[in-house]
Amino acid sequence: MKNITTANLGICQGSKVMFADFAHGGEMWTGNGPRESRHTVQFDAPFAEAPTVMVGIAMWDMDQTTAVRADIAAEKVSRKGFDLVFRTWADTRVARIRADWTALGPVRTEDDWDVD
Repeated sequence: MKNITTANLGICQGSKVMFADFAHGGEMWTGNGPRESRHTVQFDAPFAEAPTVMVGIAMWDMDQTTAVRADIAAEKVSRKGFDLVFRTWADTRVARIRADWTALGPVRTEDDWDVD
């Protein structure tokens, strides 16, 4: 569990259309087997330490003739950003995905100082 005081809690949010493969016959729409879409997200300002990042699918456009298989995650979370990763596999056909994310963590304030 992370214990964060409200005086130095930073919240950063965003949304990303990860791909629209139906428009150009891309691999997520036409492919089989394991497929991955990965995007690096940079925070507006760095957190004091790696934040907690929550991700979710905000919009999905899936083919109805195959099973829907999806995994979405935040990977390589650091003070400055993270990788937003969507995966599918087998015969699932994904036309497009939009992901929303929220990062919560401690931030430095004017009252913070370092003693060397």
